[in-house]
Amino acid sequence: MWDSIRPYTPWILTLSAMTFVGTLVAIPILLVRMPADYFIRRRVGLPALDGLHPVLRWTVRVLKNLLGVFLVLAGLAMSVPAVPGQGLLTILIGITLLDLPGKRKMELAIVRRKRVLRAINWIRAKAGRAALEIPDRKRIEA
Repeated sequence: MWDSIRPYTPWILTLSAMTFVGTLVAIPILLVRMPADYFIRRRVGLPALDGLHPVLRWTVRVLKNLLGVFLVLAGLAMSVPAVPGQGLLTILIGITLLDLPGKRKMELAIVRRKRVLRAINWIRAKAGRAALEIPDRKRIEA
């Protein structure tokens, strides 16, 4: 099996390095741009897409979801102990891009981990942004 993969090793290593560097750059930017009340407020759709032509709107939604799937898969790969990277943060950003039922509960399950929330709020504090507001577990989540 390894002999069949060996010719692709340089490509796999290059893609892995690009994904790693890309997440190191993109994840902090996305976390800083996320509104502090992201998990508190109730959102419906993407207001930025409201004025677009329906074909363009659906194209953007499909591309957004494809990027979300890619980030979730990359985050899962980075969660393996031998692979460096920000696995859980990458999975969180990927999930936020996906249009899934129960998405809010998945996001909150990740963000409520003390180490993850501490890392997110540290990144936000370095950028001069307020800490994320997380709802109580008792509060009904949509």
